[in-house]
Amino acid sequence: MIETLTDPDVSMILVELENGEKDSIYLTEKLGITLDEIKARLSNVTAYGFVTMNQNGDRTIFRADMDKLNGIMESDENFTNIEDGLTELDQYLN
Repeated sequence: MIETLTDPDVSMILVELENGEKDSIYLTEKLGITLDEIKARLSNVTAYGFVTMNQNGDRTIFRADMDKLNGIMESDENFTNIEDGLTELDQYLN
């Protein structure tokens, strides 16, 4: 899931949702992508409940579960491989 959350195509949308829910019109205008593309990019994170989508008339409202996102991002086990990789790179460069 970390790979999905840090994917630039997904994270650019998540950044917009950091400060609260946003509607589809705002996101499509701000990001310059279609609603279908937003839904496709967020399909994995919505499947696991990191982002919810609710229909409100002709708009779709997107909301990030910041507690859930912060929980996975702060988990030590998610960054073990990154730390190991950086240590190996540092040893190689030195």
